[in-house]
Amino acid sequence: MTRKLIKPDLREIKKISKKDARKKPPPAYKTHAENYYYIKQMNNKTHMVVELINGEVFKGRIEWYDKNCIKIKREDENNFIVFKQVIKYMYKDPDFKDAENSVDKSSKP
Repeated sequence: MTRKLIKPDLREIKKISKKDARKKPPPAYKTHAENYYYIKQMNNKTHMVVELINGEVFKGRIEWYDKNCIKIKREDENNFIVFKQVIKYMYKDPDFKDAENSVDKSSKP
């Protein structure tokens, strides 16, 4: 009985490893879009409407946020800290008008 020594062809192994190296990495898990949105609304002092899963609605400005919750500052009322997991959706308050935007256009030259 004769035995043959089986050697792997190194050229084939290099080709396979080069193909694997060219694969595109998966996209980033965290895009930071949520953080950007909160910072933008806080800096602009945008009045927001926040609706919770149970149907409650809060109107106010976002004062600060962290990983799990946001603080909503309301005009002349109590402030609330709301967990993000109970927020159904939030949007800019369409009923709120800035004092700057409500100036008569006729008074401008």
